[in-house]
Amino acid sequence: MSENLREQAYNAATEIIEVAGLKRGQLLVVGCSTSEILGSKIGTDSSPDTAKEVFDGIYTAAEEKGIFLAVQCCEHLNRAIITERAAVPNAEIVNVVPQPKAGGSFATAAYAKFSEPVALEEIRADAGLDIGFTMIGMHLKKVAVPVRLNNNRIGKALVLAARVRPKYIGGFRAHYDDNLK
Repeated sequence: MSENLREQAYNAATEIIEVAGLKRGQLLVVGCSTSEILGSKIGTDSSPDTAKEVFDGIYTAAEEKGIFLAVQCCEHLNRAIITERAAVPNAEIVNVVPQPKAGGSFATAAYAKFSEPVALEEIRADAGLDIGFTMIGMHLKKVAVPVRLNNNRIGKALVLAARVRPKYIGGFRAHYDDNLK
């Protein structure tokens, strides 16, 4: 099953990177419930082995395109973010190391794999994957746009995705005023 999970994760990550048009150096935020992947209720069946397989698939896809990963911890760490220091050179770092039951197995896998992991309270990512209803929206730039993936399952978990676009500023009134000149 683990090879299948890695492949499913790789395919979902590759798809959102392509659909979102992510460029080298941009951020992909990922929230992941290994419990949901295994068919259990979120927060009830944390699995470090499952996390490692899924993380490896997503990390491989991101590395191939030069995309930084930002991994969301669980609610026990207030959904803090684990990422590479190179992704956030001037960010305010917080002092925490995730564990499987405090931060989540997925964040723990990321912390172990990253070359220089750091923790942040928040981040503003360019796209995101939500594996098992982990609520990553707070870590996306404005304006988030839902993306329907063909690769929308990892194990038994539903995978939701989003990309961002710049805000539209001005609206009808600005256009109307320009036409009066």
